[in-house]
Formats: sequence, structure tokens, C-alpha cells
Amino acid sequence: MARESAFRRPRTMRSQLMLEVASELSLGHVPGLQDEWPYHQVMIHLRGQGDEKWRLCFFASDGPESIDAIMSGDASFAICNPGAVLAMAVRGTGPYPEPLPLRAIMVLPQFDQLGFGVAPSATWTSLTDIAEQRPPIRISLRGQRDHSLHVIVNEVLRVHGFSLDDVESWEGEVRYDDEMPNGPSRLGGLQNGTVDLVIDEAMPMWAAKTIDFGGRFLEIDEPHLQALEQIGLRRVAITREEWPKLARDVWTVDFSGWPVFCREDLDDEIVRAFCIGLENRKDRIPWYGEGPMRLDIMCKDTKEGPLDIPLHQAAEAFWRDQGYLH
Repeated sequence: MARESAFRRPRTMRSQLMLEVASELSLGHVPGLQDEWPYHQVMIHLRGQGDEKWRLCFFASDGPESIDAIMSGDASFAICNPGAVLAMAVRGTGPYPEPLPLRAIMVLPQFDQLGFGVAPSATWTSLTDIAEQRPPIRISLRGQRDHSLHVIVNEVLRVHGFSLDDVESWEGEVRYDDEMPNGPSRLGGLQNGTVDLVIDEAMPMWAAKTIDFGGRFLEIDEPHLQALEQIGLRRVAITREEWPKLARDVWTVDFSGWPVFCREDLDDEIVRAFCIGLENRKDRIPWYGEGPMRLDIMCKDTKEGPLDIPLHQAAEAFWRDQGYLH
């Protein structure tokens, strides 16, 4: 009864109205529009009624800008994909000159890898070949310039001793295409010969099709895998188990997981409240599995949901109280 009573308070009803409308619109449920509803990402602010300042902000983000939002205080909780970006931020490696005090709440599982797909005619088998040969290669990258893809690709190329600017100095071409990797200008370009190399994640969208028309994936060799591990990027293989037509397993770096995170010094009570909200609404939140969210596996390090940074102490205590951690 107390919960029902709180739900019907005027201040609660007004907030729930806006949250439910935002939830519906974020799904794109707007019949009658000529084009698809484009606004899917949300930022939610909370404060006490009558307060001058907004006290909390939940940012349904996906890329490195989420780290800036958390560190500046513009967001209290945010999401980043993949967890490898947070690993670099906490270590103070890659594009982060010093360690940042970030902590995880949990991680939504989604297994993925970074793929370097080349056309059937390509003679290279690894990124080392490209670094040594310096060919006039035509590369297609995702057009969303704030995507984590670009941060991780820059680090992978850096440990190999070259950059995208270097590619252009070799009389190559670097394109930023506003398509997913399976788009007509990207995978289509790889197939028709207008692109030599597509770099992207979201492997289920394009790995099988690339292999079907004779394309291959470039590997990252052992010394460079070790160098990438030193900065926080995990090694992972594109395997024949996943894609049976693949000639052999190919080593690359991981692009898995959507960690929810905050600052290390965020108040324990606020973090606990966020965890309670997750626990109470886990049957309403979509994820890639069946049934209610498996929070018991989302607060641990797994293949599908790498936990590359420590849990916030209040989150760890809450999940332990729930019996999810031992």
C-alpha cells in the first residue's frame, strides 16, 4: 500500500508521466511519421521538489563522452560501450593521460569483437603487413565520430606504429560512412572493390556476409596483442565456432559489454538507491537474454560482459547482500 500511495502523489505522477512518454518515444513508437523517429537516447534529471539544483542525472550514453559527463558532474550514472574504454580511463592509458576515479555498478552483457575486414583480393593477413607495406589503402570507418570505435582503432593502429593520418600520407583514403558495417557503401564497397578495408564492431551484422563473398579478417599478432593488453584492451578471437566458413581463428580485441558506471566518490546511499531501482525493475528492462535481467551475472566479470573496472563499494555491498556475489 505504501508503494501504491507514493505512486499516486502529484509530484510522482507528473514525473512518471514524463518518464513513461520518454520510454515509449525512445522505442520509436510514433506512427504516422514519414521518417523513423530519430530521438532514442535519453538523459534524465532528478531533484527534490522546489530545489534550485538538479541533484542526479542518468545518461543513457554509449561512447566516451559518457566519461567526460561523469567526471564533470554533468551525469551521475552513465553507460559506455565497450568496457575497454573505461579500462583505459581508470588506468590512465590510451587517450587518458592520468587515471580517472570511475567505478562500475554492473555491466549489460553483449559479446562482440573489433573486425578488420578486407576484400578477397587483399594480400595482407595482419595489421603488421599494412604497417610494413604502407599501401594506398582505402578504409571505411563508421561516420559517428564520437563512437568508441574510433578511440579503440586509434590505439590499435598506434601500437602498430601508424595512424589514419599516415594512411592518407601513403596516398590512401580514410572514409567516414554514415552506415553500419553492413551498409551498401561499406560491406557493399568491400564486395564491389571500392573499399579495401572495413573497420567496425557489430560483427553479427557483417562477419558472415564478408566470409561468404571471400573476404577475410586481418589478425593482430602476439606482440601487438600484448601491447594492447598493457593499456587495458582484452584479446579475443573471431572463431570458426561462431563463423564455420572462416578459414581459421583470427585474433583481435574485445568490444563487449555496456558497463553502467559512476564516480568512485559518489555517495553510497545514492549508489545503493540506483541498485535498488535496477533490482526492482529488472523484469521491465530489455536485454539480450530471456526473461528478467540476470543481475546475478551482470555484477561479475564474464566473456559477454567484461568488468574491466572495480565495482563501486556500495554496489558491491548491495549485490553481495542480494546473494549475487560470494
